Amino acid sequence: MTTHTSHLAPPEPSLQTLADADVLSGRDAVAAAAAYVAAQALADGPVGRVGLELELHLVDLARPAERVAWADVMALVAAMPAMPSGSSVTLEPGGQLELSTPPHADVVSSVAALRADREVLRAALAARGYAAVPLGADPVRPPRRVNPHARYDAMERHFAARSCAGAGLAMMTATAALQVNLDAGPAAGWSDRLALLRSLVPVLVAASAGSPYLGGRSSGWSSMRQETWQGIDSGRSDPVTSGEPGVAWALYALDAPVMLVREGAAMRAITERVTFAAWLRDPALIGRPATLTDLDYHLTTLFPPVRPRGYVEIRCVDALSDRWWPAVAALVVGLVDDPVAADLAAELCEPVAGAWERAARDGVTDPDLRRAVAGCTDLAARRAPAGLRTELEALATLVADGSSPGQELRAVADTRGPLALLEEEARA
Repeated sequence: MTTHTSHLAPPEPSLQTLADADVLSGRDAVAAAAAYVAAQALADGPVGRVGLELELHLVDLARPAERVAWADVMALVAAMPAMPSGSSVTLEPGGQLELSTPPHADVVSSVAALRADREVLRAALAARGYAAVPLGADPVRPPRRVNPHARYDAMERHFAARSCAGAGLAMMTATAALQVNLDAGPAAGWSDRLALLRSLVPVLVAASAGSPYLGGRSSGWSSMRQETWQGIDSGRSDPVTSGEPGVAWALYALDAPVMLVREGAAMRAITERVTFAAWLRDPALIGRPATLTDLDYHLTTLFPPVRPRGYVEIRCVDALSDRWWPAVAALVVGLVDDPVAADLAAELCEPVAGAWERAARDGVTDPDLRRAVAGCTDLAARRAPAGLRTELEALATLVADGSSPGQELRAVADTRGPLALLEEEARA
């Protein structure tokens, strides 16, 4: 959910008449804002580059059932060495860490970079008695915000006012994702590329569903991370609809509720449901006219499963243990960027297109989703680059045998308890 992505750069705004500080007001404000968002949605160019972002739950090995205090989080980060592959280390509301790679030429080099920086992070934390655990949700510790940043305080107040305080707090502080960032590709193929990604979401959710416990309890969902996203205010995390991608994203953004606005160094939570389009039409709803700076910031508060940022962010994948996240990253990239695999994957996903909620709830225990996931993992393994073939073959075999990474995690938590799962992953 962070705004510091893997930096596959978006295009420059194409509406030169709208300077960054210009107020958006007047009869044509909504149309101007829509054109501005659509123009920045995707950047025309070749495919190939890959950026990865991996979120991890910070764990004190001496007190794994307790959330790490903010002062200790800051001390750990201050002592962190530079990452050899250039990944940034940033902080989430619950004290989670995130490693974000620069873009690399392909998935093999991107995975290698993240693995290298992950090992440096692991060693630095272990030397001080800590670990960082990549799981879709914190299986033990109750959701609680420790990061005092004004953005997160305003987000928490917004969710509380919108009657989704529990889901909002859990999403912010107790979940973690593996985000895959890809080039948008040639403009002529954008509609097909985004349509494929929409159809792939249920398969990717089911394949990666690795959060069967959150805060010490199980709801029965395979991905409680996805369950929390469903519980936040509508219009912010739903999929972007079909259509010309830039236009679809602009409509989505303007119809989404405003979460917070900047007031100097402070952030003000918006506690009534006001869409950005409504704000443009009636500045009194927020108390002042909107600016392009407000619009740019608003876009960072929208979290659909696939988000255009000049490049394409694929945000629907649970963080998984180090044994599995490289395979899932390769699965995503292979099914989207390999044109042969993309065509075949579209056919495999067609029976479950749109079933993302069922995928989050049932994972590969759903027969239709299991067939689609098994077909896609087998396809990706057969067409895998040499540097990740072993990982993809292992994932394909696991799914063909009727299991998944998430099923393995559930087996540990169900038999030995969620604390044992967190401790086992922390010491892996």
